[in-house]
Amino acid sequence: MSKRPAARPGTVRIIGGSHRGRRIPIAADDNLRPTPDRIRETLFNWLAPVLPGARVLDLCAGTGVLGLEALSRGAAHCVAVERDPVLARAIVASAEAFGLAGRLTLVTGDAAQVLARLTDRFDVVFLDPPYPAMAWTALAERLRQHELLTPAARVYLEWPSALASAPLPAHWQAEKESHAGAVRFGLFRPMTEEAGVEACPDPHPDPSRGERGGQNRASPSPAGEGPSEGVFVDNPAARPDAGTT
Repeated sequence: MSKRPAARPGTVRIIGGSHRGRRIPIAADDNLRPTPDRIRETLFNWLAPVLPGARVLDLCAGTGVLGLEALSRGAAHCVAVERDPVLARAIVASAEAFGLAGRLTLVTGDAAQVLARLTDRFDVVFLDPPYPAMAWTALAERLRQHELLTPAARVYLEWPSALASAPLPAHWQAEKESHAGAVRFGLFRPMTEEAGVEACPDPHPDPSRGERGGQNRASPSPAGEGPSEGVFVDNPAARPDAGTT
């Protein structure tokens, strides 16, 4: 299967917004493949009309560059999910260095399990799991199953061009799609089986959640436990003050 080259130790830069030019460290990890500048430029041009004030979910965050770039470009808040405690600590460090810690919630753990515990809705979701995991379809289904998408939500996906089509469940609609080298990428929205009917709108919406995710912060911890906003690492081993591994 074609895939992006593994990242070498170094940095990846934020290419737009208030933190343009700031660099994010890249750890040595064979499964870490940050989205290249060229693809991110296209992606954030697509998202420009909807990103200001948006609530963002960055699944399988890796370096955290997609979520941090979204915050740089005006997103209100980002929930980043990363299972590797070393990478999680690095995302926290970058957010603190950029002065973005108050707009980032960092949750460590398996993405599928974390989705079952979130209570907010999101306007933009970055869905870019490691290619070997083949997790696109399962994670997209969980986004719908747990009602984590606002009515106008966009879900960003990257996948190897060797696949004939986007690895999503049936009845997801491509809003934008392109390719760069061995990578295909696009923005998608879930639809019902009846063409043209959005799957996300709730006939009995909860006013506290609002059309753009409401004012509630994501709540990855059980009810009544843990902080509800700002940087929160859900695994003691991944806390920034837990030392190195």
